Amino acid sequence: MKKCSKTAHHTLTELNITPLLDLAFVLLVIFIITTTPIVNDLDLSLPTASKHQKDPPRKANYVTVESGGKMYLNKKEVDLEALRSELVQLRTEDPDLSVIVRGDGKTKYSRIVGVMDILQQANVAKVDLATEPASGGPKP
Repeated sequence: MKKCSKTAHHTLTELNITPLLDLAFVLLVIFIITTTPIVNDLDLSLPTASKHQKDPPRKANYVTVESGGKMYLNKKEVDLEALRSELVQLRTEDPDLSVIVRGDGKTKYSRIVGVMDILQQANVAKVDLATEPASGGPKP
């Protein structure tokens, strides 16, 4: 009777090189990290950057709609037609015009929609709606 089978004998004679490969990769990483790059050794005189003045922040224009229906453009009372002509004039002066619409919480929705229509007709692309932050987080 045989004491060892052929397959068990064959596996004992093979050399497991996995730990050797792991060691080689660790040493390679250590050598890569510890070597200094040659680029820092070159003597260069780099150009200096010029200082650029920041552009002044753009003035936001406010359209305020009260609960009674009165509308204001930058604290000046206007109606829809005057609002349209003022916005067109402001748009020609500043093509990057930004408008913030502030409406009272009790204002009828149709009045805010009317203001938004006027803004679209005047080709004002930057429009924001002003809101108050909710206190206490979202309600369930």
